[in-house]
Amino acid sequence: MSGLGASKVFRVVATAAATVLGGSFAIGFLSSSVSDRIASIKKTKYGKSCRNCKAIGYYKCKLCEGNGTIKWSPLYDPIFINPCVCPTCDGFKVQRCLNCLGYGSV
Repeated sequence: MSGLGASKVFRVVATAAATVLGGSFAIGFLSSSVSDRIASIKKTKYGKSCRNCKAIGYYKCKLCEGNGTIKWSPLYDPIFINPCVCPTCDGFKVQRCLNCLGYGSV
């Protein structure tokens, strides 16, 4: 009879611990996302515009030069050159500005 009571107590304690842990993760995630949003608003409002991307946040990929593909060969062989998706921009032809991290202002 006492084994059944200990199981019920353990279940209640485990449920309470999971609730507290889940709540702390939710609060941490919420505060992190709110602080990131506030920082981006302040950066846009008070920051200087980025010169590298002309305040857009993105610019033409420098590796593929805006093509989306690169010519690649596992061995240097001019006969077998394969077009591959650009690893820098993943074929989107633009990359995020590394100076302003895509916000458009520094």
